[in-house]
Amino acid sequence: MHLLLEQRTSPMGPLMVVTDRDGVLRALEFGDHEDRLRRLLRDHYGDYTLEKGAAPALITKALDAYFRGDIDALNQVQTSTAGTPFQREVWKALRTIPAGTTISYGQLAAQIGRPSASRAVGAANGANPIPIVVPCHRVIGANGTLTGFGGGLPRKQWLLEHERRYAAVTSGESFL
Repeated sequence: MHLLLEQRTSPMGPLMVVTDRDGVLRALEFGDHEDRLRRLLRDHYGDYTLEKGAAPALITKALDAYFRGDIDALNQVQTSTAGTPFQREVWKALRTIPAGTTISYGQLAAQIGRPSASRAVGAANGANPIPIVVPCHRVIGANGTLTGFGGGLPRKQWLLEHERRYAAVTSGESFL
């Protein structure tokens, strides 16, 4: 598979945006996690080539809008992944979690009709090649603690706070 890589800046640091020749988002990773990106691409696509190339404007504009506070801007970004059928089912369900909210791994497992599969859901989250757009950061431990995130827990915390801040503005909530 032939893939294109664009390096982008974000408030969280550099991002690596990987698309295919059709302009579909295949992977997104933090700039200091290139080894993880390459491992996920290898795991998902086997033999692949990666060369520098611009991501489609639809994707880059959606990312920019998200970081400016339009927390629903990523909903329209088209993604495609390999992975097992179970992983793809989990990743599809992740995109239904509203920005500014969280659910537990157990709740996500129940949502996909597999209430005893919370550990498998956690493993699928860990294999998600498109964080932020496929918002695995919105899944937390049953006791409300932040657990697991390929980009690190500080970034997970940042994303959740960012979304909550703008979700509150959108809903008219006040925290005074």
